[in-house]
Amino acid sequence: MDEIILFGAGGHAVACVDVIELSGKFTVAGFIEKSETNIQSTLGYPVLGTDDDLQSLRGKYSHALIAVGQIQSVAIRVRLFQALQQMDYMLPVIVSPKAYVSKHAQIGAGTIVMHGAIINANARVGTNCIINNRALVDHDAEIGDHSHIATGAIINGEVSVGHASFIGSGVVTKQCLSIGSNCIVGAGVVLKNDMAPNQVIKN
Repeated sequence: MDEIILFGAGGHAVACVDVIELSGKFTVAGFIEKSETNIQSTLGYPVLGTDDDLQSLRGKYSHALIAVGQIQSVAIRVRLFQALQQMDYMLPVIVSPKAYVSKHAQIGAGTIVMHGAIINANARVGTNCIINNRALVDHDAEIGDHSHIATGAIINGEVSVGHASFIGSGVVTKQCLSIGSNCIVGAGVVLKNDMAPNQVIKN
């Protein structure tokens, strides 16, 4: 199996490791962390270096996954994604064997689909997204690049979620809504109306 390096070694990275191990398509080589970190290993996998080592590590590793979580800001994930693309890293789609992805769905590079998630027919998920545990992206829905659909969120049919948006745990959307780019929908919200870009709705 090809080796893959993960960027980030926190809570989301731990969950990503579990998905990768179960999928059986890659071996986790280790983690890349911030320069000021004191973390030496996570789940038995070593910290291989920092963001400053990206170019030198490319000579040894070709596959990478961004395993930094996203709640308040997506800026770090976007910056890393762009840097990895420029260095010609391969950013595979990672899908848990405990998830369901329709053969008629589309998923972009660098996206992870976690345990219990469902992506139904004609759904389109962009690049560098997190479709977290037990999230539902229903038929004909569209999730923009760099977005995070958090645990247990329900994106109903024909809903459009713009780039770099965060949909919190347990959110339920009415069908056919439009959610703009750079939006945040707090945990547990029942969303019944469209959202313009850059809006925040808290429960």
